[in-house]
Amino acid sequence: MLAIHDAQIAEHGGAEGVRDLGMLESALARARNAAAYDGEATIAQLAALYALGIIRYHPFIDGNKRVGLVLLELFLALNGFALRASDVECYEAIVSAAGGQITEAEFTTWVEVHAAQAN
Repeated sequence: MLAIHDAQIAEHGGAEGVRDLGMLESALARARNAAAYDGEATIAQLAALYALGIIRYHPFIDGNKRVGLVLLELFLALNGFALRASDVECYEAIVSAAGGQITEAEFTTWVEVHAAQAN
């Protein structure tokens, strides 16, 4: 996670560093708990939880939305899926999730609609 953050800051700019390590751990724990205790959690649901944790908990000084999106795409890819959405669609979904304009359920549905089996 820290490497993803560092790479995003190096590529796109912003302040380096973790703002709150406890928040980072909490952000990641939600998806881990769902995977461990919710036998029906889908890959898309877990990906959404990972992304939302970073996007909404703001564990980094800067770059939380970027890291959340990269984490979403990485988790999907590691599990045989790809995010099929334009840059504009991704931007709108991430900003809406960060600002609370869409709920966790709505963001999860967006991920489910845009996640497809990778070739």
